[in-house]
Amino acid sequence: MMRRLSTRMPDFLAVLDALLAFDHATDENIERVVAEILSQVRVRGDMAVMEYTQRFDQLAVHSMADLSLTAADLAKAFDLIPLVQRQALEAAAVRIREYHEHQKAESWSYREANGTRLGQKVTPLDRVGLYVPGGKAAYPSSVLMNALPAKVAGVTELIMVVPTPRGEKNALVLAAAHLAGVDRVFTIGGAQAVAALAYGTQTIPQVDKIVGPGNAYVAAAKRRVFGTVGIDMIAGPSEVLVIADATANPDWVAMDLFAQAEHDEMAQSILLCPDVAFIDCVAASIAKLLPTMPRRTVIEASLKGRGALIQVADLTEACTIANRIAPEHLELAVAEPNLLVEQIRHAGAIFIGHYASESLGDYCAGPNHVLPTSRSARFSSPLGVYDFQKRSSLIEVSVASAQTLGPIAATLAHGEGLTAHARAAELRIKPQDA
Repeated sequence: MMRRLSTRMPDFLAVLDALLAFDHATDENIERVVAEILSQVRVRGDMAVMEYTQRFDQLAVHSMADLSLTAADLAKAFDLIPLVQRQALEAAAVRIREYHEHQKAESWSYREANGTRLGQKVTPLDRVGLYVPGGKAAYPSSVLMNALPAKVAGVTELIMVVPTPRGEKNALVLAAAHLAGVDRVFTIGGAQAVAALAYGTQTIPQVDKIVGPGNAYVAAAKRRVFGTVGIDMIAGPSEVLVIADATANPDWVAMDLFAQAEHDEMAQSILLCPDVAFIDCVAASIAKLLPTMPRRTVIEASLKGRGALIQVADLTEACTIANRIAPEHLELAVAEPNLLVEQIRHAGAIFIGHYASESLGDYCAGPNHVLPTSRSARFSSPLGVYDFQKRSSLIEVSVASAQTLGPIAATLAHGEGLTAHARAAELRIKPQDA
């Protein structure tokens, strides 16, 4: 079912690049609809939000109070979920928070001998908007992964938006919001929710940054409001790349490929392995295990459309190809995985060893599961505390330093034809006989 490739194929790199290609071109109809929604919410505020929510989510909305949840609502959801789910959320939250505490940057400065002080002031964002998919396709893990780094960073206010189509609220999502310390929740979704967060309405305050996953309309809206507010990223389909040798368990590898493929038909699962006999074993495991999967149809379409089992010359070549792919998730299912870690330059998250399944990273290992996709791991990083902090440069110049720096700045400014810049520096230079 999955295509079989080999790096010995004369056109292998061309075939690989075609396999990796994902068309980010936006649908003109979606762009048109989103542009209209953004315009209406920007001009009409709450009224537009209520009308779109009533239309798209099939809700009877009389006021914005109908689209708001209180802290008591979130606490009640947390109390009502089964104990085993509550404990799982709590355990995951502790691990996620502890990991992200290590990322928190602090302000710093140093003083030069002449008295000048230079440094960096680190401050959290004031207000962040968290978009969460709603209804049956709900992800409480995403609430924790987006909200907890913001809270660790010190964000003053975290506002969550989550659609509730036909009034269907997901208790786990609300429970996760309670546990993560979300400050306000509005039961709205789609491009209208993004617009409300980006521009503000009579009820919903404007945020500084919007994070969280969504459908094509949400992605298009986030792309359009970037610049008015910050955004985390525009994510593509989920990906896993497994590098395995003969010491791996073929059933485990097959299931790890399934774990990404079950997201949707465009998800990508790839295996790199130097041992053709082991690749045969994985193919056999796929055939054996696929009929047992509830989401068999989605998995099958994903593996057939964008998956591959690739034979490489050796593990060194596997690392070279992995860096070309720059996957969202990279599993090193080999006997000595740490020998490969140093060779990896581009990956969203690296899972080291046979027992580090990607699903643990999705839920509870601790590192963030919001990761760069579509080869963007070449230049971007997982979501983290640093995404909710900003840095201001500190420049305190002493009298003595102004005498040294002033002539340098003035010379360069004159060279650029910016006389006022030069004079601003020169005015602070004391005459020689002073």
